[in-house]
Amino acid sequence: MQQLSRSQARRVALAAQGFLDPPHAGGATMRTFARTVDRTGVLQVDSVNVLARAHLMPLYSRMGGYDVSLLTRATSGRSRRLVEYWAHVQALMPVELWPHMQHRMEHYRGLRGKWGFTADSELEPRVLAAVADRGPVTARDLDAEFNAPRSREHWGWNWSTARQVLDYLFLSGQVAISGRTNSFEVRYDLPERVLPAAVLAAPTPTKAEAHLELVRRAARSHGVASVPCLADYYRMSVAETKVAVDVLVEAGELEPVRVQDWARPAYLHTGARLPRRVGARALLSPFDPVVWQRARAEALFDFSYRIEIYTPAHKRVHGYYVLPFLLGERLVARVDLKADRAAGVLWVRSAFAEPHAPAETSEELGAELVRLAGWLGLRRIRVEDRGDLAPSLSWLGPVHD
Repeated sequence: MQQLSRSQARRVALAAQGFLDPPHAGGATMRTFARTVDRTGVLQVDSVNVLARAHLMPLYSRMGGYDVSLLTRATSGRSRRLVEYWAHVQALMPVELWPHMQHRMEHYRGLRGKWGFTADSELEPRVLAAVADRGPVTARDLDAEFNAPRSREHWGWNWSTARQVLDYLFLSGQVAISGRTNSFEVRYDLPERVLPAAVLAAPTPTKAEAHLELVRRAARSHGVASVPCLADYYRMSVAETKVAVDVLVEAGELEPVRVQDWARPAYLHTGARLPRRVGARALLSPFDPVVWQRARAEALFDFSYRIEIYTPAHKRVHGYYVLPFLLGERLVARVDLKADRAAGVLWVRSAFAEPHAPAETSEELGAELVRLAGWLGLRRIRVEDRGDLAPSLSWLGPVHD
């Protein structure tokens, strides 16, 4: 059985995620965009907008300062390439995965929801009819007509009645997300008005076939992974994933390997590349696939990571919205960033080096912060005095094109 060092496993993983390509200084094309999304597989969607929307950052990390209209084109119109669904969590996924999600949709149909509440079955046909008649619509568009008084319980998910029914219809595949408003509200419409006709006409695979395709894609995006890693990518059960892994091993698409210091068995995608070096320099969103599974990030990069958004401010260790900094094949630092769009300032709230960070970390991080600020259209960078790297970044100021 082949054995991989942690360094080799890191390089395989980063190559699979698209970090071998240099940033496109002249601007990425739709072809580059499609290749990048093919490697990540999905783009997690999240409402936090302290720096940039979650689904925008992984593309920037791999392609450099791209034109976000590429993503708009890919997520709109009947020829769209991507559509939102509960694929990892809420995520943009390739439209061709819609048939493979039918069994997941059927599962949510049986649950009558997902979040601990049950969608109103009497309102369901009325809300669906309203979407058919008026779509695309937001929940707010339907609130006045379908709302019931809200409970004070579960304040974090205190959705309107219309929103609960729409979310159930979305999870069960009866409506699809056609896009979002400028304030990030979801617009719902009928699937036949959102997805390409060929996608809707495609046969529904069996559950086993769907699981096999999702694990195949997860393995390609990982390069090398354990079964729990593969299960997490499309939020499948470990048991379902293991069955698919065994089939892919038998078919010669996956190869069992040992990875240094990994307790669990690992599987190498037979099409994965093992480069001699990775020359990456990128800030990674907290929602980047490289760090989705925290145990994997620690096993691969010796990087202990958690999102502290929901941690009280006085208990945060590194900050509110902390991005890992990838340099070469290692995660060498972390920075808490905020975009003050009104003032045109990129705030560096804190900057911390990892114990293994090389001497050039500060210089490379500074250059990356300048590049990020330019992409975000921010004119200046301000560094607060928090973290061991902060003093060496104090030279940052105006951003020059």
